[in-house]
Amino acid sequence: MPLSLIKNKISNKKYSVAFGEVVKINATVITARGLSVSISDIVKIISNESAQETIGMVTEIDGLIFFITPFSFVEGFRSGDRVFLDQTGLNIPVSSSLLGRVVDPFMRPIDGKGSINDSKLSPIIKAPIAAMKRGMIDEIFSVGVKSIDGLLTCGKGQKLGIFAGSGVGKSTLMGMIVRGANAPIKVVALIGERGREVPEFIEKNLGGNLENTVIVVATSDDSPLMRKYGAFAAMSVAEFFKDQGLDVLFIMDSVTRFAMAQREIGLALGEPPTSKGYPPSSLTLLPQLMERAGKEEGKGSITAFFTVLIEGDDMGDPIADQSRSILDGHIVLSREMTDFGIYPPVHILNSASRVMNDIITPEHLRAVQKFRRLYTLLKENEVLIRIGAYTKGSDSELDEAMAKKSEMEKFLMQNSSTQSDFDETVETLLKLMNLS
Repeated sequence: MPLSLIKNKISNKKYSVAFGEVVKINATVITARGLSVSISDIVKIISNESAQETIGMVTEIDGLIFFITPFSFVEGFRSGDRVFLDQTGLNIPVSSSLLGRVVDPFMRPIDGKGSINDSKLSPIIKAPIAAMKRGMIDEIFSVGVKSIDGLLTCGKGQKLGIFAGSGVGKSTLMGMIVRGANAPIKVVALIGERGREVPEFIEKNLGGNLENTVIVVATSDDSPLMRKYGAFAAMSVAEFFKDQGLDVLFIMDSVTRFAMAQREIGLALGEPPTSKGYPPSSLTLLPQLMERAGKEEGKGSITAFFTVLIEGDDMGDPIADQSRSILDGHIVLSREMTDFGIYPPVHILNSASRVMNDIITPEHLRAVQKFRRLYTLLKENEVLIRIGAYTKGSDSELDEAMAKKSEMEKFLMQNSSTQSDFDETVETLLKLMNLS
């Protein structure tokens, strides 16, 4: 290894001369004493017996005793092991060399393609963009998916949620957005998912193409702290490119696993459980992450899509409810549409984009409003139509909806391997609604 790389590696980690000791340890929390620490300080625990090392974060202080949540498993450690303070804090190395790579939350490569050099340290935890420094969302952000571009148009710097139950098609839609999005940089955070899904997502959903893409992975077998800070680390990577004036697509799967990680941490520290066992910290953590996305004056933008797993297709889930209140729009995937063979199964009537009206043309807006109205009429009268109780001519608008039913469903459908041009999508919608 070159001397310069060794020097950089050593200089990146500055551990204290003083040290504390472990006084109690269990599967989720290490209790220690003997150091002057603050909440969120990073410490290194070294085994006296085997010289095994791990790092953790100070998450609670009680007088001279402090509690550490480890980033990895604690097997092999015992009372009396030494605890050192990492004076560099919770920072990660970021650079343009991350493009095309698959890394863990500490930016360590897990794709077998060698080390990543020429990086500078960046803090994982940062304050969100100040309210008065946020730029107006006034540009269209095309994702290459007809149903989203045409009927739920996104803006550059917008934050949206993809809400769906298990097995409805979140990963497939995520892959379509990553491939079709009009963004020079793409950051994908896979948080708390099964390890098997990582290579599958890269090969099946992205076609193995990681050009201009960074994938940050913290799988379900990682510690709760790794899953929690994996999301923040991925957002820091996106901010690195945003600060260079670039427009970034950020996709995270999933917010629910991220909140579950904080639930494990919070309950282990004695926080009171609330709805579905989530402690208050799980809900307060969501805006700290989500509000870091957006458009900043004088810099670039982060357009973010956060997937939310709806357990039992219940939109009243506390994480789903909290997420909807923070985000600038929500895309709901329907299991019923999946059963009918409509992919991607975007439920237009239950979905909304809060900035769409401000960024599309008046003609486009009229077409969207008419499409939603006709689609609503079809859903409201579906039973009457199926049993033959409706007589044509009774309602001219419903007659039009029935005549255009197949074309409207065709507009909502798209092969997962294709991308749609935004202008062509809008033109098709205008023609379908007889507004062109």
